[in-house]
Amino acid sequence: MSAAADHPRPPETDVTDLPFFTVDPPESTDLDQAMHLARHDSGYRVHYAIADIAAFVTPGGAVDTEAHRRVQTLYFPDTTVPLHPPVLSENAASLLPGRTVPALLWRIDLDAEGRTVAADVRRALVRSRARLDYETAQGLIDTSTAEKPLALLRTVGLLRQALERERGGISLQVPEQEIVEEDGGYRPAYRALRPVDGWNAQISLLTGMTAAEIMTATGTGILRTLPLAPDGAVTRLRHAAKALRINWPHHVAYADVVRSLNPRDPRHAAFLQECTGLLRGAGYTVFTGGRIPTPSVHAAVAAEYTHCTAPLRRLVDRYASELCVVACAGAGIPEWVLAALDDLPEEMAGGARRANAVERACVDLVETAVLQDRVGELFDACVIDVHERDPAAGTVHLEDPAVVGAVESDRPLPLGERVRVRLTRAGPVEPADPQQAKVLFTTV
Repeated sequence: MSAAADHPRPPETDVTDLPFFTVDPPESTDLDQAMHLARHDSGYRVHYAIADIAAFVTPGGAVDTEAHRRVQTLYFPDTTVPLHPPVLSENAASLLPGRTVPALLWRIDLDAEGRTVAADVRRALVRSRARLDYETAQGLIDTSTAEKPLALLRTVGLLRQALERERGGISLQVPEQEIVEEDGGYRPAYRALRPVDGWNAQISLLTGMTAAEIMTATGTGILRTLPLAPDGAVTRLRHAAKALRINWPHHVAYADVVRSLNPRDPRHAAFLQECTGLLRGAGYTVFTGGRIPTPSVHAAVAAEYTHCTAPLRRLVDRYASELCVVACAGAGIPEWVLAALDDLPEEMAGGARRANAVERACVDLVETAVLQDRVGELFDACVIDVHERDPAAGTVHLEDPAVVGAVESDRPLPLGERVRVRLTRAGPVEPADPQQAKVLFTTV
């Protein structure tokens, strides 16, 4: 493994003169993406470097075989189970600052409104100059002390968000529950999303949409797809909006309503939680021979889209990226890519189920540990979900501690309203009885 880390396949192009930067959580070492933004003609040029894990991994070799077994990196509060060996994912292939590494270099030119006018991807040597976390990046932009490439992240991000609104796409700003280390232990917390989170995500979305365009143009690829929500689901969501006293005129699109909401408002947070139901059913769709699948669009993106910007952490990205590289080079598709395509959707689905189960189990464990000595205490909470078949049961969101738990009542729960609840159970995690892994509240 150390030999592969020390001797990757060298690309012919060298762009180490471009001062790339990364924006990631402060503790991250598996850095998949680095960017450089500049004004170009009357618009903008986005250089987006993606870690080239394929330069290190031999198709069919031990690392490749194990990656197909793992599918994606698993994150625990105190450790990770990486998709690739750390000597690669957190060292040789990671876009850490001050190091020259092989990457897949996307060059995407945008017009003054942020629309794509030209794009390509090729292998290149890159060198990141700055490693930023979200808080630092936001502070530099807000105080107008950011260097031009970072300052343009706001400009380009806002333009791309405007285009997302225009095409009917949506990015749900649902507060994320996470586990943080504190005083030698762990506690649940809600991660507040900053504007820079959204701007940074737009660069990744732009690249994923561009990659999908390249693959559909050449007739072979793998898309991330999400079907449109059925009418019944939208109808239920309209009922939820009415119950939460959220104004939703019939002529206004769902995406426009969501953008008008403030996730800090309890009623709005509850509605956003209900909206996640429209995003279920995402998967991967392979196509060959020019037979573009139907539907081919990701409903939340409102465009054709693929995953290609996190190859250190997600298996499918390596294959989507390789298809784009050879398409732009006018080369043939490698046999190792074609041989793996048909199995990728099922592999990725299994990996996602495993990752979701790990995340939920970790949160359950920390929640029960934090609350196990507080059974019988009262808490202020907000009702964020009510069961359709049993309106006296649902889910509540506590501000402090940052817990999301089941709730039962002797009367219908008021969706989106604040309630007083008593903790009635905070049992240990029992695999034989998944319900024991969750805290339970009752209204008072």
